Amino acid sequence: MSHTFHIPVLGLGYSIDTPLKVAHYGISSAMSIVDDDLIERMRQYHARLNGEAFVPVLKNDEDARARRITQYLDLVDRLVKRQFDALKALPFEEGNDLCRYFELLPENSRLRQGYELMLDFPDGNQKAYFQDLLRKEMTIGAIDVNIMSKVDKMNYTAAGDPSGELNTDALAALRGFARSSLQSSVVMSAGLNPRLYSYLETFPDFFPGENGALHKRVILKVSDFRSAFIQAKFLAKKGIWVSEFRVESGLNCGGHAFATEGFLLGPILEEFKQKRLEMAEELFQSYRQALDEKGFAPAPAPVQRLTVQGGIGTSWENEFLLSHYRVDATGWGSPFLLVPEVTNVDKETLQQLEHAGEKDYYVSGASPLGILFNNFKKSSAETLRLKRLEHNRPGSPCTKKYLCTNTEFTEKPICTASREYQHLKLKQLASAGLPEQEYEQAYQTVVEKICLCEGLCASTYIKYDMLKPRENKAVAICPGPNLAYFSRSYSLEEMVKHIYGKTNLLEKISRPHMFVKELNLYIEYLQRDLQSQLKELSDKKRKQLNKFKLQLQEGIGYYQSLFADSASQTSETLKDWISDLSSAKAQLLGIEI
Repeated sequence: MSHTFHIPVLGLGYSIDTPLKVAHYGISSAMSIVDDDLIERMRQYHARLNGEAFVPVLKNDEDARARRITQYLDLVDRLVKRQFDALKALPFEEGNDLCRYFELLPENSRLRQGYELMLDFPDGNQKAYFQDLLRKEMTIGAIDVNIMSKVDKMNYTAAGDPSGELNTDALAALRGFARSSLQSSVVMSAGLNPRLYSYLETFPDFFPGENGALHKRVILKVSDFRSAFIQAKFLAKKGIWVSEFRVESGLNCGGHAFATEGFLLGPILEEFKQKRLEMAEELFQSYRQALDEKGFAPAPAPVQRLTVQGGIGTSWENEFLLSHYRVDATGWGSPFLLVPEVTNVDKETLQQLEHAGEKDYYVSGASPLGILFNNFKKSSAETLRLKRLEHNRPGSPCTKKYLCTNTEFTEKPICTASREYQHLKLKQLASAGLPEQEYEQAYQTVVEKICLCEGLCASTYIKYDMLKPRENKAVAICPGPNLAYFSRSYSLEEMVKHIYGKTNLLEKISRPHMFVKELNLYIEYLQRDLQSQLKELSDKKRKQLNKFKLQLQEGIGYYQSLFADSASQTSETLKDWISDLSSAKAQLLGIEI
């Protein structure tokens, strides 16, 4: 890879066409393939923008979801290759896209150093020869896709009958990627889905081809070592290799938050560092045995990368993760929401993000999936939710139905953010005779849910002027809390230079170390969890909370030792970090369980 960072998936629409904006510069990114309606509309937009024919795949066409995804990914693949070829054909002239490709690279990269050397050559055959060598070394950034493995609802025919297990949302999305021309990775997030993982076996591109190469690869987004190992072993026994573990902070991230049992990012990365090679060897044994049974020729162990994302904010943090934990790359997500040429944030939401503070970002129960969700208080989706409550009309119309999982009141699953569900649930609560405080808490839990299917696409539709008449324009956005420290819009150059330490966008900003920020988020999480259990704290729950607290204490001890060895930092910075840790430790010890 040319770069040592990637842009992770950002909601449904925010990074849906990010590869078209950065892949030809060698920068890797990921797109969500959950919403095939969004994907079909983006295919129409970009096909027409680039003079390509567009033949729609209608919702009721055979295998429509998979076909829509395949055709969009094929289009993105073609357009990026076209962009890349056009870029490589440019002369080396100051200010054009060819020079921009090299100038975005980190200064310590071999290709960047070769470019700098070439600039010093006098014009002539030698310079032209060297330029051709540079062009041959250029690579396209990865065009990866993301599937939330647990977002896998059953679909139904027009007659109302189940359309079969192969047509569930996640399996159809995987089929769409597997049949595409992309040679890239599918990022599996949100935990193990045995049916989905087993479905990988049916596609040849996930198995070794000539010289053992994998045309399509699997990336697991994980929050701890144990989960990573369990999922990778499940896949290895089927002959599927995990090409990358993408470790994400449990709480200091954007989108859905998967809190660990008190395990902090630093100790998690330390465990990967200590056990990574041993794990790879064990996985390869299972993988090799499975391939033998399937009749594949012997091949060397494929590469297995380790990357990390969630809350990284400074070049020092970025470099420390790369060097100390020996990760192969880092993920920078939320900060790119403030880079208009890279992501799809409408002007109004962009202005709100530019002027937001720490208190505007919070972990919520807004997701219909029942998973913690990083939310933004100033979003128009949140404003609309509160307005509906004022008019005694809680809930949203449910049009897309991607997150229909609840069967509490209905035979077919419905969404907990829907008007239908919230009406039924609030009616049940009203007749339960609960004490006022208990009722209010239960009421807020129900009405906090928002429609993510429409909300996470709305900003894209607004930015591209694609909103249909009467279509909901309320924007939901899910940045990580780290975005609070970035206070304006940036160019791609500015953000990349910040990542690589060429400039400092946070020079005058008071910001905690990313590990300390995550620790504080976990302490707040523990306090909220304890508060919700005060009425009936069972022995089992008390034991679980005490174990959670103990893990945090051990994490603090780890960080105290880590910071004490950080000789590359100024004494003033170290003093601040250690002081912040001491404050967090005192707060944690003050929590009585």
